[in-house]
Amino acid sequence: MNKLNSGDLNTLQVGQVLLTKAFKTNTDKIQLEFAEKIAAKDKPVSALTVLNASDDRFSSGAARSWVVAEIEDAAKIFNVNFGDDGDWQMDTKANGNPCETITLNILNPEFNGNRFRVRVEETTKPTASQVKYAEEKGLDVVEWACKRYGKGGDPILHKGQHIFRNSYTDLLPKDADPVHVFLKSDTQTTNTTPNVGVKADEVEIENMY
Repeated sequence: MNKLNSGDLNTLQVGQVLLTKAFKTNTDKIQLEFAEKIAAKDKPVSALTVLNASDDRFSSGAARSWVVAEIEDAAKIFNVNFGDDGDWQMDTKANGNPCETITLNILNPEFNGNRFRVRVEETTKPTASQVKYAEEKGLDVVEWACKRYGKGGDPILHKGQHIFRNSYTDLLPKDADPVHVFLKSDTQTTNTTPNVGVKADEVEIENMY
């Protein structure tokens, strides 16, 4: 359980979770990054994605989530030294900012018999954290955070509104799966129905910055 370098993002299978890295923050806490391959049945299939499968910009990859943790608590759960004398190396975060990291690659991390899982929720409103980050960086939150057809592509709309994709880290029993919320795009031609979940104004992204 919670064995370092027991998994690889390139060989991650649907339903498997990888605790990829730990990041230092500007506080006395650390940030952990989880990745999970989500089953195709859980998300709407886009014809554009299928017809551009060879284009890296349309690669689905694994869903990521980030959670802030106390150094001492995370060290006990994952048996890793997250102190200043730990094996920290310079790397970059998902938002492109340089940061000290520790590579973990722990496959299917657990705590007390429960698994850490990645849950995705799409909404038509940016979360408070997304708005705050955009304001701090002088960005237009819609242009920066909305869902697009591939990296740098046109925005994807749901009933004429922009879609914002948010991710969370849940701790679930081994026989349970996270309940994802995917919004049907205006150009989607399949009959896939989005999963039922919380309302947009109830969703709050975890601090990944």
